[in-house]
Amino acid sequence: MAAGMPATPVTVAKAVQESVPTELRVVGNGEASAIVQIKSQIAGELISVNFTEGQNVTKGQLLFRIDPRPYEDALHQAEAMAERDRAQIAQAEASLARDSAQVKFADSDAKRQAELSQGGLTPRSTYDQAQSTAEAARATVNATRASIDTAKAALQADEAAEAAARLNLSYCDIPAPISGRTGNLLVHAGNLVKVNDVPLVVIHQIAPIFVNFNVPEQHLGAIRRLNAVHPLTVQVFTQDAPNRIVTGHLATIDNTVDTATGTIHLKATFPNADGMLWPGEFVTVILTLDTIRNATVIPSEAVQAGQQGQFVYAVKADNKVEMRPVTLGSVFGGKTVVEKGIAPGDTVVTDGQLRLYPGAEVKAVEAPKPGVGQP
Repeated sequence: MAAGMPATPVTVAKAVQESVPTELRVVGNGEASAIVQIKSQIAGELISVNFTEGQNVTKGQLLFRIDPRPYEDALHQAEAMAERDRAQIAQAEASLARDSAQVKFADSDAKRQAELSQGGLTPRSTYDQAQSTAEAARATVNATRASIDTAKAALQADEAAEAAARLNLSYCDIPAPISGRTGNLLVHAGNLVKVNDVPLVVIHQIAPIFVNFNVPEQHLGAIRRLNAVHPLTVQVFTQDAPNRIVTGHLATIDNTVDTATGTIHLKATFPNADGMLWPGEFVTVILTLDTIRNATVIPSEAVQAGQQGQFVYAVKADNKVEMRPVTLGSVFGGKTVVEKGIAPGDTVVTDGQLRLYPGAEVKAVEAPKPGVGQP
């Protein structure tokens, strides 16, 4: 350096020791926690749509209504058939009570005629007639019992038909099976719908919501070990709101490594009560693993790229700088972990490196405030 050359003004910072979280930053995308295609379970005319496209709906909320009149008629007919069967059973049971009384009387008369016939007080033919009457009464009772059984079987069939008709009538109102957000309306009011035909609308449940992402397979062991203790914290932010970080937890570790990419697929879940995350949207995912204790940390802007690799300008005790190659670790919050090359307490240049060279004398100045030019 030529004699009398003034010292170069630079901003500096000291390397410090901090506890640094081990973070993996990758790109992921949102996925609805449930997707339901709404289809009709009966055929008929779609007479009303009770929501707007893109609306948030709650479980049980009425979405569609199909013309119920044919199904109301079918239910009334089934109810009438079942009521007819009940009336027939009641009538047959009354007949059974009457016939049973007649059997009892006929048996008693036949017994009395048998005693009189044995004593010679009545002719044999009178006894035979009484015996025939008792047998006919018993046959009538058996026939009545059979008719009751037949009527009860018919009642069971008609009650099943009544239940089916009532169920079909309930299908005329189509509620939301889950809470979520509706998509485009695929069938409009006035159209005829078929049983289990095309979807009427698709609902995506986005609260909670999943985020899918992949990480290098070398982290699989640590992820499995730490997640077994407690669910790992996962943070995400969107491209349009980088300062708005949403926190969730790791929900699923896939059961195989993708041999083509050397990554493992993970899935995290987020409450998403405010609807910030969206299915299919790309987000930045931060998966926090172990915490490195007493790591040497410097501001990220101190790191420079050279032909021999990354380096920093370190300020020596005589206020002159030297280029010091460094081995770097993770980056977080505007700071970088230095694994080799810098020790805690060393002073590094954070701004003004373009005017420096090995052995240049520097003068530390305050960093410029936002909107103020470099001195």
